[in-house]
Amino acid sequence: METTENYVMPRIGEKAPSFTAVTTQGTINFPEDYAGKWSILFSHPADFTPVCTSEFMTFASMAEEFKALNCQLVGLSVDGLYSHIAWLRTIKEKIEYKGMKNVEVKFPLIEDISMNVAKKYGMIQSESTTKAVRAVFFVDPTGIIRAIIYYPLSLGRNFDELKRVLVALQTADAFGVATPADWRPGDDVIVPTAGSCGTAQSRMEGKEEGVTCYDWFFCTKKLNKEKVEKTLGAKL
Repeated sequence: METTENYVMPRIGEKAPSFTAVTTQGTINFPEDYAGKWSILFSHPADFTPVCTSEFMTFASMAEEFKALNCQLVGLSVDGLYSHIAWLRTIKEKIEYKGMKNVEVKFPLIEDISMNVAKKYGMIQSESTTKAVRAVFFVDPTGIIRAIIYYPLSLGRNFDELKRVLVALQTADAFGVATPADWRPGDDVIVPTAGSCGTAQSRMEGKEEGVTCYDWFFCTKKLNKEKVEKTLGAKL
C-alpha cells in the first residue's frame, strides 16, 4: 500500500527544515552547512526554460554581492543532476541576457527528482504538481527562516528586491530597528514603540536625540548608508 508523507509549509520564525541533498557542488546538509551565514534557498520550475535561465544568470552575476553580505545562494528544481550540469553549461556557453554572457553558476543547485525537499518546503503547489513554484526562503545564521517570498511559474523574480530584503533583515538585526515601506540603505528607519510612558513622553517632546515622533506609535531616526555599510561589511 502506497503511503504519502504530509508536510506543513515552513513558517517565518521557525527552524528551516533540515535535509541532505546532492547538488552541482557536491552533497550539502541544509541549513547546518551554512551555520554562521545567511542563506537564500530558492526553487525554479525546470531546467532549460527561459524565465529560469534569466533568473540564474542574474543570481550568478550578483553572487559576489550576496557573498559580501555573508549569504550563500542555494538553488533547487525537481530535475536531475545531469540535467542541471548540462543546463548550466549551456547558459555559460550560449546564452546572453541583458549584457550578461559567459555566466558561470558556482552556487549549488540541488537535484530533487523525488521532490522530497520541494514538498518539505511547500514548493509544490496547485499551479503544478510536477514543478516547483518560484519560492525564496531567507535563512539566518542560526538556521531560522526570516522571510519567505513565492512567485508563480510565469513571473520572474525581482533580484534587487531579494537583495533589499536581505540587507533590511540584517540592518534590523544590527541596529534594533524596523524598516519602513520601500526602505533603502540611507533612508530613515522606524524606532520600536517605546516600552515605558516616560520614554514615550521624552520622544514626543523631542528629547530623545535623533528621534522624530509624529505620534506615540510612529517614530523615525536617521541611519546613514555609510554606517549600514560599515556594520554589514559590504558596499551597498
